[in-house]
Amino acid sequence: MNRYEIIIYWSDDDEAFIAEVPELPGCMADGKTYQEALSNAGIIIQEWIETAKELKRPIPIPKGRLIYA
Repeated sequence: MNRYEIIIYWSDDDEAFIAEVPELPGCMADGKTYQEALSNAGIIIQEWIETAKELKRPIPIPKGRLIYA
């Protein structure tokens, strides 16, 4: 499974939590709760990768600042 950094913050304008994936241009999700935004981000990451494969575009290797076991 790919591990990309996800930045989650509250948006007053959207009245929702926003989850951005900086390494995947345009990859964003939202949710009414923090957990929902995180879960939706996981779905959107997979869809982003599937679309990139279909279009034969490069898929960035996760750089993440965290070390995953």
